[in-house]
Formats: sequence, C-alpha cells, structure tokens
Amino acid sequence: MKKYTPMIQQYLKIKAEYADAFLFFRLGDFYEMFFDDAIKASRELEITLTSRDGGVDEKIPMCGVPYHSAQGYIETLIEKGYKVAICEQVEDPKSSKGVVKREVIQLITPGTMMEGKNLLDKENNFIATITNFPDHSYGLAYIDLSTGESRTTLIPENWPNVLDEISTIQTKEVVLSSDYPEQLVTEIKQRGVSTISIEDQTDEQDSFEHTLQSLQQEKLKITARRILHYLYRTQKRRLDHIQPFETYHIRQYMNIDYYSKRNLELTETIRSKGKKGSLLWLLDETMTSMGGRMLKQWIDRPLLSREKIEERLHFVERLKEHYFERQALRERLKNVYDIERLAGKIAFGNANARDLASLKVTLKQVPEMMEILAAIPDEAIQRRVQKLDPCSEVADLIEKAIVDNPPLSVKEGNMIRDGYHEQLDRFRDASRNGKTWIANLEKTEREKTGIKSLKVGYNRVFGYYIEVTKANLHLLKERNYERKQTLANAERFITPELKEMETLILESEEKGMELEYELFSEIRDYVKTYIHRLQGLAKEISEWDCLQCFATVSEDRMYVKPTFNKERRLHIVDGRHPVVEKVTEVQSYVPNSCEMGTDREILLITGPNMSGKSTYMRQIALISILAQIGCFVPAKEAQLPIFDQIFTRIGAADDLISGQSTFMVEMLEAKNAITSATADSLILFDEIGRGTSTYDGMALAQAMIEYIHDKIGAKTLFSTHYHELTSLENQLPKLKNVHVSAVEQNGHVVFLHKIKDGATDKSYGIHVAKLAELPQEVIERADTILQTLEQENGKPTLKQKDEPTPPMEAQLSLFEEPEVKEERRSIDEKERKVLQELQSLDVMDMTPIEALNKLYRLHKKLR
Repeated sequence: MKKYTPMIQQYLKIKAEYADAFLFFRLGDFYEMFFDDAIKASRELEITLTSRDGGVDEKIPMCGVPYHSAQGYIETLIEKGYKVAICEQVEDPKSSKGVVKREVIQLITPGTMMEGKNLLDKENNFIATITNFPDHSYGLAYIDLSTGESRTTLIPENWPNVLDEISTIQTKEVVLSSDYPEQLVTEIKQRGVSTISIEDQTDEQDSFEHTLQSLQQEKLKITARRILHYLYRTQKRRLDHIQPFETYHIRQYMNIDYYSKRNLELTETIRSKGKKGSLLWLLDETMTSMGGRMLKQWIDRPLLSREKIEERLHFVERLKEHYFERQALRERLKNVYDIERLAGKIAFGNANARDLASLKVTLKQVPEMMEILAAIPDEAIQRRVQKLDPCSEVADLIEKAIVDNPPLSVKEGNMIRDGYHEQLDRFRDASRNGKTWIANLEKTEREKTGIKSLKVGYNRVFGYYIEVTKANLHLLKERNYERKQTLANAERFITPELKEMETLILESEEKGMELEYELFSEIRDYVKTYIHRLQGLAKEISEWDCLQCFATVSEDRMYVKPTFNKERRLHIVDGRHPVVEKVTEVQSYVPNSCEMGTDREILLITGPNMSGKSTYMRQIALISILAQIGCFVPAKEAQLPIFDQIFTRIGAADDLISGQSTFMVEMLEAKNAITSATADSLILFDEIGRGTSTYDGMALAQAMIEYIHDKIGAKTLFSTHYHELTSLENQLPKLKNVHVSAVEQNGHVVFLHKIKDGATDKSYGIHVAKLAELPQEVIERADTILQTLEQENGKPTLKQKDEPTPPMEAQLSLFEEPEVKEERRSIDEKERKVLQELQSLDVMDMTPIEALNKLYRLHKKLR
C-alpha cells in the first residue's frame, strides 16, 4: 500500500492540529496549501489550483501564494472570517536530515490581527470571551491585541445584556468553551460575530499575573484566563503589552441597548452601515487614531456619574474659551502617531526602525503639548497636564540611534546612525572605502588598456567583475586578468586586487548588516521596557484629543454647556438634531423646545407624516447622550436629568437574520423598554402598533402608555397617528398632548416642523402622497375613498381605563345585530347559508388577506 511522502505526512500531522484554519505551509519562497485547503483557497483568493505528486496514485490538489506578498492574501481570508495558521521552517535545511522541521509560529484570526487593511485606524479590534456560570451569570472579557486594552465585567442573569455588550464592542471573534449552548452560539453569530473559537483552559499561569492583578472575583479571573490562554496558545509569544484588566459594571454607564443604538444611529447609519450620517461622524474632530477610538468608546458608554460628566464639561469649556491654545494643541496632535499600536508591535517583535522613528516624532510633541496646556490658567488643567509622560529616555535613545528616514526592512542595514556604535562604523568605513576604490578602478583600467567601453560591475551570483567586449579582448594581453564569465558579446574578468577588495566589501557589508540588526533588536527591547508608560501616555493623549474635539465641535456648531438637576426636569430651549442640522445647514433647521418634569412625564406627539416627529424625538435622546459623554449640546439652553437608560422604538424594519417580522421586532423592542426602564429612563416610542390592525394597534398603544404612566414613571415621548389616544390627557395627569404644526393653503399642506402644545386630529397622509408625486388619479381616488370611509364608519373611540369589558358575545359580533323582540325571530334562508359558510371556514389556516376577502364576500351576500 502506497503512503504519502514524508513532506505530505508532515503537512497532514500539522494540519490536524489546526483543522479550522487555512494552513500556510512554507516551501521555499511560497506558502503552499493542499487538499481541501487548496480547493477552498483557490476559490476564495481567486488563484490557480494545481496539483502535485504526494506518493499515492491520485495527485494532491495544491495552490500557493508567494512568501513576500502573502500578507494581502492573509488579510483577504481574515476579512471573510477565516483563520490562517502560519507554518515556517524552524531549522536550517543544510543541517537537517530528511524533511526540514516545520511548526506553526502564529495563528492569525479576525480577533488577533496586528496590522493590515482590516485594522482600521479609528476602530478597536476586540476579541471577546463569554463564560456562563451555573448561577446564570455571565463573565465577559475582551482584549484588543493591537493596542493591549483589556476589560472584563460580570453580568448577572441577563443574556440580552451580554449580546448588547458584544454588539457595542463590535467584536468579530468570540472565544467560548467547547460545551457552550448551541442556541446561545447562534444568537452570538446574529450580532455580527464571524468567528467562534474554542478554549477550555482557564487555569492559573504565572505569565498572567500582571494582567490579572486588578481582578478580585474568581468568576472574572476564570473568564479573563480563558481569553489569555487562547491568545498565548495561538500567538506563541509573550504578550507583555496587554494591560491589566479594567473591571467595569454595565450600570456604570448609560444603558443603550442594541436596538436603540441602531435606531439612534450613534456610530453607524441604519441604511448604509457606514459612519457618515451618524453621531460619531458629526463629532469626530479628533486628530489621532487613538483619540478616534476613544471617542467611539465614549459615545458607546455615556457616563452616569455627574462628577465625571461635569469634569469633562469643565475641560471642554476651558478649551473652547482658549481658541489659540486649542489650535496649537491640534497642530501638535497632527504629528502624534498611534502609540498604542506601536507599543503592540514592539511587544510582538514586529516593529521596524520606521516604527521607532514614528514613536520618536510622537514623543517630541509631548513637552510642547504640556507647555501649550499649561498656558491655560486653570488649576484642574495644571494638575492634569502633569500626567503626560514624555518618556524622554526613549525619545533620546531613538534620536541618537535611528536615522530619520529608515528603510522598512530591519535586516538590510541603513537603520543605525553613524557614530552610534564603533564597530559598525569600522565595517561601514571598510565598505565605503572599498566601493570608492572600485569606482576609481574603472577609470584606471580604461586608461591603462585604452578600452573606453570597459566597465566594472557587480551581481549577487558572480560578485564584482571587469567586463570587456570581445572586439577589445586583444588589448588585454599585458593585463593580469583572470576569466570569470563568458557572455555572448563580452568576457568578464577579475584581478587579484579586485578579488581582495570584494572580500573586504562583502564581509564588511554582511557583518555590518548582522550587527545593525543586533543593535536594532537591543534598542527595540529597551523600548519594550517602557510599554506600560507609553500606554499610559497614549490614554492621556487620547483623552485630550477627545476633549479638544468636543470643544472644536461645540464652538463650530454653536453648542451650549448643559446643566444637570436632581428634580428630573428636562428643559431644552430651541434644541436641534445635531446630525440633521449639519446635513441641512443651520439656517434651514427649525429648532424645537421641550419641557418635561414630574407633572409632565409623557408627551403624546401627533402630527402629519414627514413633519419631523421622529427627528424631534431623536434630538431629545441625542442631546441627552451628548451631555452625558461630556460634550456641549445643540440648544440655546439645556437643563437635564441624568438618564440611566434610553430605549427607542423608531422606524420599521424586518429582522431578516433572525426571521422576525416588523411587528415582532416592534413588540420585542417595546417589551425590552417597559420591562427594563426605571423612573430615571428615557423612552422613545414612534408609531407603536402600526404593524397590526387599527384596533389591535390602538389597544396596545393605550395599554403601554398607561403602564408607563402608572408603573414606571419614565420620561416618554410617544408619537402616534391614533389621534383617539389624545383623549388620554383627560385620564392620565402626567401625560400632555403636543403636536407638530402644519397649515393648509389652497389645498396644499405646509409643514412648519414646530412642536406646539395640544393635539391634532389629521395625518395629512394624502398630502404626503402628493409630495411624493404619486399619479394625480391615485391621489383623487384616495381622497374620495377617505371621505366615504369617514362618512360610513365614523371614528373608533377609546375604551376608558375603568370601563367594564363587554360580554364575549358582543365582542365577537361581526355584523349589526337584528332587531330582538321577546322571542328571537327565525333566521331566513339567506342568512342561514351565510352562517353555515362562516362556520365551515378554517380561519386558522387562512392568511389575513384571504380572511378579509372572504368576509367581504359574505357581507355582500347579506345586503
């Protein structure tokens, strides 16, 4: 029986350990893939599928990518959610017997990318792990391997909160135990997670001591150890740049669930899933990648601590007041590179000399930044400035050792400055003097031989040579030339002196490059000892970047400093939707005020379609969020409570991933709000109940309003087209009607986009259809039908809160009851047939439209 060749056997053995990854198997200058990996990779990477002999009868599928350009192919696979195991030769082929020993040196996954196009400058790349404990609590930990940031939290008995956290950090990879419940895995994938990885090891390890030192609870330690084991196992190196885990509680921050963040478009828009058009897009005046990432984190997690909010607002106010200092700070920040990711590359051993040069440029900005900020006369700023650590020893070393514009490669020399190391200078002198001698040799030999076309050259195979055309060979009779290579039209020679100089140059260059790499590695290792100081500096610079960003936006957009109160009063004068305002420009935006207090908890908003009800509701939420992240707000005046949670139900969209209809999504979002909200929450409900029949929808809307009013007491904005609900103002003392005003002029409606007290009883739906330019025939017919319906049916009325429920017979009556005398009259034959047909219907097996059509036909038979 034939066996695979030793090399293929080696491949299969290694592949068995990395079954869920593409194995990039190093053969010479290529990474090769075989069997199913080759078939799949050829399709995903659009590269040629070939085959090779493997010792058996059938040829083995094979494809490969060049070693020098593999990064691009790896990034393509990672972007599609795959893993790539990098398998290298780990011994010298010249000294090995048999097959060269190979090992996987790193597993690259969506959550462990350290560089490349998939790693966006202003976004974190978190990898997360979730541990579910027997008491139904959940441990969550996540790390950005590229920056070293690490956080962990314990979430008690609330799986939806776990999913919300996964959505917030936007992780692409989650590490779970092998026995994790399949249903929960499915729900994790539905939140945009492309890769699920397995790690069962959670035991203690000495190398974890630094990162775990801040954790007190055993559950958090178990969770954190799981992700650390996974990273150490897959990356196969020390991860000294991972910062100590920061423990947080989700109740430390304003809770904004997944649906609400999506509806409010905080970091991406609903339609395009892009940044443009989101609150993040509006605010992002950060000058550094680090600041951009921190800004997103601040938006995702508004503060609840009034002290911390007001501290941020204080710094923003001072920076806003000091324009020139702020502009000078922005200029310095322009020259700040991504310290966090540079530190990660240094720890990983991936940093090159250009990275160190970038770090030096960054560190040179710090003393100037400190000087600029110190010029602002404010005690809090003076204290805060002292936290900026210039790490001057690192900057001085790099300045002394590394040239200003070093090459990308670290193994080809030209990185270290002249004068830094004596032996390196000697090698360089020998090489440079030798090259000068060779440059003069060509001139000398031309003069001595009389051959003007004679030239001295070099290639890597033959070294240095003197080249003479065949037509001039007769002129070399008196020269001591040794033939080295014959070409079609020329001969190449060497002389004893040239051979000696070649040896000197090549040995000097080779030894010089080896020494340069050793010196560079020593410098990089020295900088590595400063990683945690550099990370502390990065955090401080990031925060200053965010604060100047808020000050810049606040000045440019004419925002005001909000104030907070404990009386739960919301008082906004001429508030604006920040994003809509930027898109439409300030001059055309209509501002609106909002007043809510303990006697005005619910605003029931009526008004025409397209008049701005949803925009008004969103702007209240966004103003609150801006205030609680420490930014000024778009208004003339803003006095606010501190909201613990914001819930929204705005817009209508099917959840295609989980197979849920618009109405089901609506009900799930509503349920989440009314079961989780407190008196300190903000609820935005837009058109609740529109996904079902009029009576069902109106009943649900009324019931929800009553429940919020009586049981929760949360600040609530409730927009509706059920104008019958406006009568609730007479029943619920804390509910007030407001409406978006519109006027009719010559048969046309003009939306004023202004919120006023009181109710309206018209939706102007047909007028909106006119604006959409539906055919005139459709508009006129709709108008006729509307008038007919209003005349025939009148309008539904609300059931009063304490009104008794009518008997079941009355509720189920489909038609107008016939006159009843002392004894019920006999049913005539026509009605009997209709009733028989009605009784024979299988209503549960009919679609709504089929049922409606059938009911219409039966109704016609009775006329």
